[in-house]
Amino acid sequence: MSISTSLPAQSRIVYPEDDGEPMAENTVQFRWIVTIKEGLDRVFRDRPDVFVAGDLLWYPVEGQPETRQAPDAMVVFGRPKGDRGSYMQWEEGGIAPQVVFEILSPGNRYKQMVKKFDFYQRHGVEEYYVYDPESFELDGWKRTGEKLEEIHDMNAWVSPRLGVRFDRSHGELVLIDSAAQPFLTYGELALERDAIAHERDAIARELSTERERAERLAAQIRSLGVEPHS
Repeated sequence: MSISTSLPAQSRIVYPEDDGEPMAENTVQFRWIVTIKEGLDRVFRDRPDVFVAGDLLWYPVEGQPETRQAPDAMVVFGRPKGDRGSYMQWEEGGIAPQVVFEILSPGNRYKQMVKKFDFYQRHGVEEYYVYDPESFELDGWKRTGEKLEEIHDMNAWVSPRLGVRFDRSHGELVLIDSAAQPFLTYGELALERDAIAHERDAIARELSTERERAERLAAQIRSLGVEPHS
């Protein structure tokens, strides 16, 4: 008599694409997250090797789905643009996000922020910025060796990686790119796009009018028995 046994197949490790946490707790926090993410997209729109994401789960260690964080915004140099359900570092050439932003909300707790700081320090983030849109307080850290060291004066600080300047001269933070253009809110971007489209349409109408005028003039010349090109 023989007894056959079969072992259960090894369970596949699941890396959820949603941690169950809201992207933002209020409209102010949401507006800032979108402004920073879209602003960074704009800064690096011509760089196919720079990946920008907002509220995307980052898994730094294969086989450890519980080790994760979802920065409000992050920038990864050396990785292609494109959609992702999460950022699994071992599938991204082992490259960790170099720059991370967090926007504070009333629900943020001290222990939670300490945990995030430890995570980013442990997993290789080079620059870490935290902004409180209610108090206008801005904190930043830059990696030195194995540690993130505090940047003591953030006003007019220029990110070494991003080339973006942090301006607090008027209280509320303004992020300014290397072309001296401030980051715009989604509404401001929409107005800018509308203005560009309006200008483009106006130029098209003017060209169409000039073309029609030229065609009428050519017809008048032909009526005199002369070819316009001669």
